[in-house]
Amino acid sequence: MSVAQDLETPEDGIFPPGDLYSDEPPLETDLHRLQMTLLIQCLEWLWQNRNDFYASGNLTIYYSPRQRKSENFRGPDFFVVLGTERKPRKSWVVWEEDGKYPNLIIEILSDSTGDTDKGLKKQIYQDIFRTPDYFWFDPETLEFAGFHLLDGEYQPLEPNSQGWLWSQQLGLYLGIYEEKLRFVTPDGEVISTPQEVAQEEKQRAEYEKQRAEQEKQRSDRLAAKLRELNIDPDTI
Repeated sequence: MSVAQDLETPEDGIFPPGDLYSDEPPLETDLHRLQMTLLIQCLEWLWQNRNDFYASGNLTIYYSPRQRKSENFRGPDFFVVLGTERKPRKSWVVWEEDGKYPNLIIEILSDSTGDTDKGLKKQIYQDIFRTPDYFWFDPETLEFAGFHLLDGEYQPLEPNSQGWLWSQQLGLYLGIYEEKLRFVTPDGEVISTPQEVAQEEKQRAEYEKQRAEQEKQRSDRLAAKLRELNIDPDTI
Protein backbone atom coordinates (compact mmCIF):
# COMPACT_ATOMS: atom_id res chain seq x y z
CA MET A 1 0.00 0.00 0.00
CA SER A 2 1.35 3.41 -0.93
CA VAL A 3 1.73 6.29 1.45
CA ALA A 4 -1.11 8.17 -0.22
CA GLN A 5 -3.40 5.14 0.16
CA ASP A 6 -2.46 4.75 3.80
CA LEU A 7 -3.94 8.12 4.80
CA GLU A 8 -7.28 8.83 6.42
CA THR A 9 -10.07 8.42 3.86
CA PRO A 10 -13.84 8.25 3.98
CA GLU A 11 -13.55 4.46 4.29
CA ASP A 12 -11.92 5.02 7.68
CA GLY A 13 -15.06 6.72 8.88
CA ILE A 14 -13.19 9.92 9.77
CA PHE A 15 -14.58 13.17 8.44
CA PRO A 16 -13.35 16.66 9.33
CA PRO A 17 -16.05 19.25 9.98
CA GLY A 18 -17.37 21.10 6.97
CA ASP A 19 -16.28 24.54 8.14
CA LEU A 20 -12.63 23.41 8.12
CA TYR A 21 -11.86 24.00 11.78
CA SER A 22 -8.97 21.82 12.90
CA ASP A 23 -10.13 18.32 13.71
CA GLU A 24 -7.10 17.34 15.78
CA PRO A 25 -7.61 15.53 19.10
CA PRO A 26 -6.42 17.15 22.34
CA LEU A 27 -2.75 16.74 23.15
CA GLU A 28 -2.11 13.75 25.36
CA THR A 29 -0.43 15.30 28.40
CA ASP A 30 0.42 18.66 29.90
CA LEU A 31 4.02 18.08 28.80
CA HIS A 32 2.89 17.83 25.19
CA ARG A 33 0.68 20.92 25.44
CA LEU A 34 3.32 23.00 27.20
CA GLN A 35 6.04 21.98 24.73
CA MET A 36 3.90 22.84 21.71
CA THR A 37 2.91 26.21 23.19
CA LEU A 38 6.53 26.94 24.08
CA LEU A 39 7.69 26.44 20.51
CA ILE A 40 4.94 28.65 19.09
CA GLN A 41 5.47 31.45 21.62
CA CYS A 42 9.25 31.51 21.22
CA LEU A 43 9.23 31.66 17.42
CA GLU A 44 6.46 34.25 17.27
CA TRP A 45 8.33 36.38 19.82
CA LEU A 46 11.61 36.08 17.92
CA TRP A 47 9.93 36.92 14.62
CA GLN A 48 7.46 39.44 16.00
CA ASN A 49 8.40 41.98 13.31
CA ARG A 50 8.00 39.52 10.45
CA ASN A 51 4.79 38.98 8.50
CA ASP A 52 5.97 36.30 6.10
CA PHE A 53 5.45 33.08 8.06
CA TYR A 54 2.81 30.98 9.77
CA ALA A 55 3.50 28.88 12.87
CA SER A 56 0.97 26.67 14.58
CA GLY A 57 0.49 23.36 16.32
CA ASN A 58 -1.97 20.49 16.55
CA LEU A 59 -3.75 22.01 13.54
CA THR A 60 -5.09 19.99 10.63
CA ILE A 61 -3.31 20.19 7.28
CA TYR A 62 -5.61 19.21 4.39
CA TYR A 63 -3.73 18.15 1.28
CA SER A 64 -6.01 16.05 -0.92
CA PRO A 65 -4.93 16.29 -4.58
CA ARG A 66 -8.65 16.15 -5.40
CA GLN A 67 -9.24 19.06 -3.01
CA ARG A 68 -11.56 17.03 -0.82
CA LYS A 69 -11.80 17.86 2.86
CA SER A 70 -12.74 14.29 3.81
CA GLU A 71 -9.44 12.68 2.81
CA ASN A 72 -5.69 13.16 3.08
CA PHE A 73 -5.20 15.21 6.21
CA ARG A 74 -2.67 15.24 9.03
CA GLY A 75 -2.10 17.34 12.14
CA PRO A 76 1.57 17.94 13.06
CA ASP A 77 2.22 18.95 16.67
CA PHE A 78 4.17 21.99 15.44
CA PHE A 79 4.85 23.32 11.97
CA VAL A 80 6.12 26.44 10.23
CA VAL A 81 5.32 27.64 6.72
CA LEU A 82 7.58 30.32 5.26
CA GLY A 83 6.74 32.86 2.59
CA THR A 84 3.09 33.12 3.52
CA GLU A 85 0.83 35.67 5.17
CA ARG A 86 0.92 35.78 8.96
CA LYS A 87 -2.74 35.62 9.95
CA PRO A 88 -5.05 33.40 12.06
CA ARG A 89 -6.32 30.26 10.36
CA LYS A 90 -8.82 27.56 11.26
CA SER A 91 -6.71 24.95 9.47
CA TRP A 92 -4.09 24.77 6.73
CA VAL A 93 -5.62 23.90 3.37
CA VAL A 94 -2.84 23.33 0.86
CA TRP A 95 -4.89 24.07 -2.26
CA GLU A 96 -6.00 27.39 -0.74
CA GLU A 97 -2.43 28.34 0.24
CA ASP A 98 -0.75 28.35 -3.19
CA GLY A 99 0.16 24.70 -2.77
CA LYS A 100 2.49 25.44 0.14
CA TYR A 101 3.43 22.72 2.63
CA PRO A 102 5.31 23.22 5.93
CA ASN A 103 8.99 24.09 5.73
CA LEU A 104 9.54 22.56 9.16
CA ILE A 105 7.61 20.05 11.25
CA ILE A 106 8.20 18.91 14.83
CA GLU A 107 6.33 15.96 16.30
CA ILE A 108 6.12 15.53 20.06
CA LEU A 109 6.42 11.82 20.74
CA SER A 110 4.32 9.71 23.08
CA ASP A 111 3.86 6.00 23.69
CA SER A 112 0.79 5.93 21.47
CA THR A 113 2.10 8.11 18.61
CA GLY A 114 5.84 7.42 18.56
CA ASP A 115 5.77 4.61 16.01
CA THR A 116 3.56 6.61 13.64
CA ASP A 117 5.67 9.75 14.02
CA LYS A 118 8.84 7.81 13.23
CA GLY A 119 7.29 5.71 10.47
CA LEU A 120 4.21 6.68 8.49
CA LYS A 121 4.27 10.39 9.26
CA LYS A 122 7.96 10.66 8.50
CA GLN A 123 7.35 9.01 5.14
CA ILE A 124 4.41 11.30 4.36
CA TYR A 125 6.41 14.40 5.27
CA GLN A 126 9.28 13.15 3.10
CA ASP A 127 7.41 11.85 0.05
CA ILE A 128 4.28 14.02 -0.13
CA PHE A 129 4.84 17.18 1.91
CA ARG A 130 8.51 17.38 0.88
CA THR A 131 9.08 19.24 4.15
CA PRO A 132 12.80 20.13 4.27
CA ASP A 133 13.28 19.92 8.07
CA TYR A 134 11.66 17.28 10.29
CA PHE A 135 12.30 16.79 14.01
CA TRP A 136 10.83 14.74 16.81
CA PHE A 137 11.14 15.14 20.56
CA ASP A 138 9.93 13.05 23.49
CA PRO A 139 9.25 15.26 26.56
CA GLU A 140 9.30 12.19 28.80
CA THR A 141 12.53 10.50 27.73
CA LEU A 142 14.11 13.56 26.04
CA GLU A 143 14.70 11.56 22.86
CA PHE A 144 15.53 14.07 20.14
CA ALA A 145 16.28 13.60 16.45
CA GLY A 146 16.21 15.68 13.29
CA PHE A 147 16.33 15.17 9.53
CA HIS A 148 16.92 17.30 6.46
CA LEU A 149 15.55 16.46 3.04
CA LEU A 150 18.39 15.78 0.64
CA ASP A 151 17.83 14.41 -2.86
CA GLY A 152 14.29 13.46 -1.89
CA GLU A 153 15.19 11.50 1.25
CA TYR A 154 15.53 12.46 4.90
CA GLN A 155 19.11 12.38 6.11
CA PRO A 156 19.80 12.41 9.88
CA LEU A 157 21.24 15.64 11.24
CA GLU A 158 24.45 15.47 13.21
CA PRO A 159 24.36 17.31 16.56
CA ASN A 160 26.98 19.90 17.42
CA SER A 161 29.08 19.74 20.60
CA GLN A 162 26.12 21.00 22.67
CA GLY A 163 23.81 18.36 21.21
CA TRP A 164 21.87 20.92 19.16
CA LEU A 165 20.55 20.27 15.66
CA TRP A 166 20.57 22.92 12.94
CA SER A 167 17.44 23.90 11.03
CA GLN A 168 18.40 25.30 7.65
CA GLN A 169 14.86 26.52 7.11
CA LEU A 170 14.69 28.62 10.28
CA GLY A 171 18.36 29.55 10.55
CA LEU A 172 18.23 28.37 14.15
CA TYR A 173 19.36 25.46 16.26
CA LEU A 174 16.96 23.26 18.16
CA GLY A 175 18.25 21.91 21.44
CA ILE A 176 17.19 20.61 24.83
CA TYR A 177 17.37 23.22 27.58
CA GLU A 178 16.04 22.49 31.07
CA GLU A 179 14.30 19.37 29.68
CA LYS A 180 12.41 21.37 27.04
CA LEU A 181 13.00 21.64 23.31
CA ARG A 182 14.01 25.22 22.58
CA PHE A 183 15.15 27.36 19.69
CA VAL A 184 18.74 28.59 19.91
CA THR A 185 20.36 31.36 17.88
CA PRO A 186 23.51 30.71 15.82
CA ASP A 187 25.38 32.53 18.61
CA GLY A 188 24.14 30.03 21.20
CA GLU A 189 21.46 32.16 22.87
CA VAL A 190 18.30 30.31 23.91
CA ILE A 191 15.26 32.13 22.54
CA SER A 192 13.15 33.41 25.42
CA THR A 193 9.39 33.35 25.75
CA PRO A 194 7.53 36.66 26.25
CA GLN A 195 7.03 35.67 29.88
CA GLU A 196 10.74 35.03 30.34
CA VAL A 197 11.57 38.36 28.70
CA ALA A 198 9.15 40.14 31.05
CA GLN A 199 10.70 38.39 34.05
CA GLU A 200 14.21 39.28 32.89
CA GLU A 201 13.21 42.92 32.47
CA LYS A 202 11.62 42.93 35.92
CA GLN A 203 14.78 41.50 37.46
CA ARG A 204 16.90 44.01 35.55
CA ALA A 205 14.73 46.89 36.80
CA GLU A 206 14.98 45.63 40.38
CA TYR A 207 18.75 45.33 40.05
CA GLU A 208 19.03 48.86 38.70
CA LYS A 209 16.82 50.13 41.52
CA GLN A 210 19.02 48.41 44.10
CA ARG A 211 22.15 49.88 42.50
CA ALA A 212 20.61 53.36 42.55
CA GLU A 213 19.69 52.98 46.21
CA GLN A 214 23.17 51.75 47.07
CA GLU A 215 24.73 54.65 45.17
CA LYS A 216 22.50 57.13 47.00
CA GLN A 217 23.43 55.62 50.36
CA ARG A 218 27.12 55.85 49.48
CA SER A 219 26.68 59.46 48.37
CA ASP A 220 24.79 60.32 51.56
CA ARG A 221 27.52 58.77 53.72
CA LEU A 222 30.19 60.74 51.84
CA ALA A 223 28.24 63.98 52.25
CA ALA A 224 27.82 63.35 55.98
CA LYS A 225 31.54 62.71 56.36
CA LEU A 226 32.38 65.95 54.54
CA ARG A 227 30.06 67.91 56.81
CA GLU A 228 31.85 66.42 59.82
CA LEU A 229 35.00 67.98 58.37
CA ASN A 230 33.19 71.33 57.95
CA ILE A 231 33.11 70.90 54.18
CA ASP A 232 29.93 71.69 52.31
CA PRO A 233 29.50 68.80 49.85
CA ASP A 234 27.40 71.05 47.59
CA THR A 235 30.43 73.24 46.92
CA ILE A 236 32.61 70.39 45.70
